[in-house]
Amino acid sequence: MSKDVTFESLNLHPSILRAIEESGYTTATPIQAQAIPEVMAGHDLMASAQTGTGKTAAFALPALNLLATPHESKSRGPRILVLVPTRELAAQVNEAARKYGKFIRARTVSIVGGMPYPLQNKLLSQPLDILVATPGRLIDHMERGRIDMSRLQMLILDEADRMLDMGFMPDVERICAALPAERQTLLFSETLDGNIGRIAHQILRNPKTIQVASQTQKHENIEQRLHFVDDMTHKNKLLEHLLIAPEVNQVIVFTSTKRHADLLAEDLYAAGHKTAALHGDMTQGARNRTLTKLRHGDVKVLVATDVAARGIDVAGITHVINYDLPKFAEDYVHRIGRTGRAGNTGIAISFASNMDRHQVRKIEQFTGQRLEPSVIAGFEPKRAAPRTDGPSRSGRPGERSGRPSNGRPGDRNGRPSNNSFGDRSARPGGDRERSFGDRAAFGDRPAGDRNSRPSGDRPQRERSFGDRAASGYPGNNTGFKPRSQDGNANSRPSASRPEGNRSFAGRNEGGRDGNANSRPGASRPEGNRGGDKFGGPKRADGDRAARRPRNFA
Repeated sequence: MSKDVTFESLNLHPSILRAIEESGYTTATPIQAQAIPEVMAGHDLMASAQTGTGKTAAFALPALNLLATPHESKSRGPRILVLVPTRELAAQVNEAARKYGKFIRARTVSIVGGMPYPLQNKLLSQPLDILVATPGRLIDHMERGRIDMSRLQMLILDEADRMLDMGFMPDVERICAALPAERQTLLFSETLDGNIGRIAHQILRNPKTIQVASQTQKHENIEQRLHFVDDMTHKNKLLEHLLIAPEVNQVIVFTSTKRHADLLAEDLYAAGHKTAALHGDMTQGARNRTLTKLRHGDVKVLVATDVAARGIDVAGITHVINYDLPKFAEDYVHRIGRTGRAGNTGIAISFASNMDRHQVRKIEQFTGQRLEPSVIAGFEPKRAAPRTDGPSRSGRPGERSGRPSNGRPGDRNGRPSNNSFGDRSARPGGDRERSFGDRAAFGDRPAGDRNSRPSGDRPQRERSFGDRAASGYPGNNTGFKPRSQDGNANSRPSASRPEGNRSFAGRNEGGRDGNANSRPGASRPEGNRGGDKFGGPKRADGDRAARRPRNFA
């Protein structure tokens, strides 16, 4: 088995073996033991392996072994090109190449979006051996003639399935067409089925295929838990309970949107957690600083979107929490793969509402593993956990549109509403409880002063640790400024708006006496019904023939 395969037996260059030994590795992983000999033999390769199994070294080590032999050409262009879908993965590959190639002095450059062009132009003007790039930015430089690909010997496509999902494959095909035909091509992907297999056979020549572990393989070293939540208040209280647990070292909390990541990180930071956000709207410098803090332990809770689901390799991450379930089931595998890396153990926790049961079913079908619901004492959901292993939509008697028929009163046809974020009938006024992460449209507020909105007959909401009241108004725990001087938030004196001023733009059309439904005849002169609103002449009352046709152009 691969556990008995040592790196010395793979015939790697002594300088590379020295770097591997300094890194603390002695035996190769299964993907490394099978891929390295095939690559060193000069074959094209299609490889599939589970995330966290060492596939970066599986292509980096034989690529560096190729660089140990000098090239006859003196061109400044790269000999190895690695295409990756995200900046974080580019940084991970770049770091691995520098770590394993430091004794052969391999010159590595990373070209990704978000970096300033002048800096990249300077890097590309110098001789280099390995170029790690995202497809879009690489095409920009190739079109400007800043990269010489004449001596390229090896092309590596890392996370090819992700590049396909992100729409990069047309760019990848353009890049491949501009590269020398006599090259070795390696493709690494979570799956080799469907379009990936078709594209691979177009790019590769008689490739060898290695499939160490499919995307459906269970993560034996990762404990997976599923918690059903009633609403956002329940979810946030459960999140706070999990984050303060003593066994949590570092944790990544995944959200579905960039804005929600920012808001959740801000509220967790205010609650006392060492928190940072990571998403695609951040500059490359900010993302690098955040990852550096995470690796150094200065950040304990990283709130991220799926941009961090690949390329984050930090040994201290003990937990992954899916605050929002991923849109695609395959992203679930990449998310939980951020923990339990390099043989360590990890815990992956997912929050789901009753409405998410279909997404839970898709994840179970994709991974081939059932997610058993878990319950923490004191945080039990009010609703029973829904079934995720049965047929969907009208697949069971008494079910319509996926809602169980349990005969609760209060809903027509005897079916309760399974809206996970608001059993509104259970709360006075129909307003749900809100907590630090529960904001309308993730923080969107109408234009103008947010404190100018009337509360009407809405009761004061209960707010949790992160939903802070507006500063400067002690004793007012609603977060809103009082509406009048007497402190009654629900009062709006009649003097707050001029009598009769009901028009949209604040115009008081003459003649109104304050009755919004009244329109006295004196408000508009007799016979001036059309005016010159559309450029036509005024007409007498009843003289329709005198009206000039309207010109809407």
